[in-house]
Order: sequence, then C-alpha cells, then structure tokens
Amino acid sequence: MPETAAPPRPAAARAPGLFDSAAKRGAIFAVAVVLALLAGYSIGKVSVPAPDSGDPVVGVPAGGSRLPGAQGQQPAAGHSHGPEDAAAAGLSATVGQYTLVPDTTTFPVGTAQPMRFAVQGPYGPVLRYETVHDKKLHLIVVRADLSGFQHLHPELGTDGYWTVPLTLGAPGSYRMYADFTMSENSGRQLALVLGVQLTAAGAFAPEPLPGPATAATVEDLSVTLTGAPKIGSAAPMTARVTKGGAPAQLERYLGAFGHLVVVRESDLGYLHVHPDEQLVDNGVRFWVSAPGPGRYRAFFDFSTGGVVRTAAFTVQVA
Repeated sequence: MPETAAPPRPAAARAPGLFDSAAKRGAIFAVAVVLALLAGYSIGKVSVPAPDSGDPVVGVPAGGSRLPGAQGQQPAAGHSHGPEDAAAAGLSATVGQYTLVPDTTTFPVGTAQPMRFAVQGPYGPVLRYETVHDKKLHLIVVRADLSGFQHLHPELGTDGYWTVPLTLGAPGSYRMYADFTMSENSGRQLALVLGVQLTAAGAFAPEPLPGPATAATVEDLSVTLTGAPKIGSAAPMTARVTKGGAPAQLERYLGAFGHLVVVRESDLGYLHVHPDEQLVDNGVRFWVSAPGPGRYRAFFDFSTGGVVRTAAFTVQVA
C-alpha cells in the first residue's frame, strides 16, 4: 500500500508567544508615549496663558487694581485710589506704545488758541475711549509754579484728534495732562495719564507757593480740606463747603460731588483722585496715596448753585 504524504507544515511556523508578546509590548509602549504627549500638551494649554491677539499690554501708571473706599464703592477706572496707585503719573508723553502728540506746544499769552492733539498708538490715533465721570478725556493744565489750574474737556473728532480752546494767562512753562481710559483691540480697558510741556511766550515770573493750609475762601464760600496723604497707603481727605456757617448744597459735577487733582511741586507729578459715591458728614471724602514726601498742590473742583468752582490747597507730605 503506498505511503500517504504528510500534510505540508506552514512556512512561517515559530515558537508561540515570544514575538507576539514583544509586539504587544511595543504597541502598548507606543500608545503610552502618545497619551503622555497629549497629556503634556493639555496641561501646557491650561497652565500657560495664551498670547493676546490684540494690542500689547502696557504699563498703567494711574490705574490697575482698585481699592474701594470705606463705603465699598469701586472708583472709576484710571484714577488713583490706593497704595498700588501711588506712583505719580503724567511725567512722560509716552507710556508703552501710546504717545500724547499735540499739534503745537507754544501759545500766546492771554489769547485763546485751539489745542489739538491725539494719542498715537501702534496702529495710529486711538479712537476708542471709555466714558469716565461723564467724559471720555479729562485735560488738566497747570503752570510750573502750580498756578493757573484748568480742567478742560476736549471734543474728539472722527480722525482721533481732540480739540479744545486753550488760554494761558501768564508767561511761563505749563504742564498738560491727558487723563483717560481707552479700549484696546483685545477688548481690555487701559487707564493712562500722559503729559507734555507747553510754553507761553514771555518772561516767567513764578508766584510763590502758598504755605500748607486747611482752609480756603472761594467767593462767598468757605472750603476746608482735612486729612493728609500718606506714603504707601491710602488715607482719607475730606473737603467741606459752607456758606454763612451752614453746609452748602453741593451738586453732582461730572458724575460726583467733587473732584480732586493733586500735583507734586518738585516734578509736577500728577495724582487724580476720585471721591466716595456719597457725601460723608456733609463732605466729599477722597482716598489719597502719596508717591513720596514733599509739597503738593490740591485742586478741589465742586459745583453749587449751578456754578463750578475750584479751591486750591498746599499739602505737606512728610
């Protein structure tokens, strides 16, 4: 009987389990590596802030975080209200990528002349401003001897240029401060105070700075300013207005019962401090933090009887 041939053995016969286990381990390792990389990417996405797609972040000399007053009100953006805001502002025309650019810095004495200026940013004149205390920009002008104080509100044109009539009443050097809050392309709000020097032709005869005082007279009104700024911490200062010994009826002006601008004698460093929302003991209470020792001139704007007036005080900070 003929022999029957044995069935052919598979060509790739191999020891079971050895290479299969190695392949499986390799696949598992590869998957683990991929999962680890994905986990690291996810953690990086969470822990590292994404870059802003809008305008670059720049410094805020007179804004930033806010310290509420004793009654808990949050002050308007862009104004000093606590120790973290103590650094004097308005000492430079440029902060970050924003520059105050006036058409002219020379003015005749005693004659109104248009003051035209823009805030130039990385993409041209800034166009988007936030309303703070009823206005999109507060323009402060004061002479180098801290006289001739003016608080003005220019009009903004569609080209990004501001315009306001300006009269400089005496020869000398003046400081102009643009105090505003703008909106960047990213949507964040940025509070800035930018300053430039102006000149009124003629011989400068500085007026002596009055000594420190807590009382002033404006027409038939008596005004007192009590309290003193502290270095590195917010301290209350309260302005009260009386007429014939009785509290005067203060009216809201620019959204508040009063406004206080403080300028340092030594370098014309600027503080713009806003009050608590409501009157306190018939007075307007401010929270002020001084950037350093020296003499300061405090200008208190208030409205009564439909008329806006300004009382000025010299304040000594030790």
